[in-house]
Amino acid sequence: MEALHNFFDTVGGWVWGPVMLVFLVGTGVLLTVLLKGLQFSMLGYALKQAFMPHQKKGDGSDHDGDISHFGALMTALSATIGTGNIAGVATAVVAGGPGAVFWMWITAIFGMATKYGEGVLAVKYRVLNKKGEMSGGPMYYIERGLGSNWKWLAYAFALFGTIASFGIGSSVQSNSVAQAVHASFNIDTVYTGVALTVLTAIVVLGGIRSIAKASSLIVPLMAVFYVAGGLIIILANLDLVLPALKLILTDAFTGQAVAGGAIGSVIRYGVARGVFSNEAGMGSAPIAAAAAKTDHPVRQALVSMTGTFLDTIIVCSITGIVLVMGLLGAGGEFVKPEITGAALTTSTFDRLLPGPGGWVVTIGLIFFAYSTILGWCYYGEKCAAYVFGDGFANIYRVVYVASVMIGTVVSLDLVWLAADTFNGLMAIPNLIALVLLSGVIVKETKDFKAKRKSGELP
Repeated sequence: MEALHNFFDTVGGWVWGPVMLVFLVGTGVLLTVLLKGLQFSMLGYALKQAFMPHQKKGDGSDHDGDISHFGALMTALSATIGTGNIAGVATAVVAGGPGAVFWMWITAIFGMATKYGEGVLAVKYRVLNKKGEMSGGPMYYIERGLGSNWKWLAYAFALFGTIASFGIGSSVQSNSVAQAVHASFNIDTVYTGVALTVLTAIVVLGGIRSIAKASSLIVPLMAVFYVAGGLIIILANLDLVLPALKLILTDAFTGQAVAGGAIGSVIRYGVARGVFSNEAGMGSAPIAAAAAKTDHPVRQALVSMTGTFLDTIIVCSITGIVLVMGLLGAGGEFVKPEITGAALTTSTFDRLLPGPGGWVVTIGLIFFAYSTILGWCYYGEKCAAYVFGDGFANIYRVVYVASVMIGTVVSLDLVWLAADTFNGLMAIPNLIALVLLSGVIVKETKDFKAKRKSGELP
């Protein structure tokens, strides 16, 4: 076991090392340039597509697909808005310093272009499976976009995704819920495991429509609840806001707060946690995007793009700003805490908003983790079906539900390492495809704009 632990520790360190982070952010920079900053010029339109009901004929609701634009976005957000928004941000701030929050923002800005590109390719190259459901994602746009000679790369992505789903998607999330419930309510982890397993089974055994329906209810409620709690803290402590923002911006370019001037450490932790939170470039979100009812790949891609904005620019920012506010010293300097992760976020919220503050984080963590379990089941199922065939889907769901229970009662140090590694490995095939198919993304974007200008599309 120790040898296996060391193996995944070594491989994981390489996978999430500087080369991978440069590849991830670099792909976003490339797409931003090629698309002429589309994430800035069309963000308002994209948010409208995601949240405003459409009445015009041709809005996509009468086209091929399994779920609505909103349902696809909420399914993707259910998997991305998770423990990373609470524990991951705290880890970045403690290890990299306050400036890490700034680099999370930069990662998200370029990540929006990456998420957009993933969405375009996901819808363009999706297929209808034997059950009459849409299947798409990196494995399909690698095979169909790059050609049969690249099918081995598609299989690699799908295999990595299948394995990762049992870790980052189910067991480590259920473990987080069980531990949070035990700490706050003193309820035995076994009871939490049983309840969580039953609730998961009820939703995921119904497939993508059931997952999308549950996500469309849970995700907006939990996000609004958590963001509202954070905003109340910010408004109640306005005198700390400007000093906190000043420290975030200055430390982003000096790294003085924690790393003794090692700016590379600040950037590394900010970028790594940002990518881990919003999953831009990982290849997971386009699997959900492929299920959307839409009249053009670009329309759903714009909706997908808003996921990174909401996850990092909104939710992670709330956590990051509140944490830095709570860790300011008397002279405005950064005071490094003795704890980190979810425990730090909980204690900071509770100190700045005595009483309800801690509950905001605890309840948020529970629902964030549960929604991640739901979203990742769909991702893992589609990856498993690609590798083993559509008939394997039901078997996968049963095994996945079982892994939720297992996660609540066993130690997960090794599982965390393995999951983190395979989650990172997913990005390599996906990023290769995004770069090689960047011309297709640009072409589809021009086509959409031309059809909107001519009135062919709303």
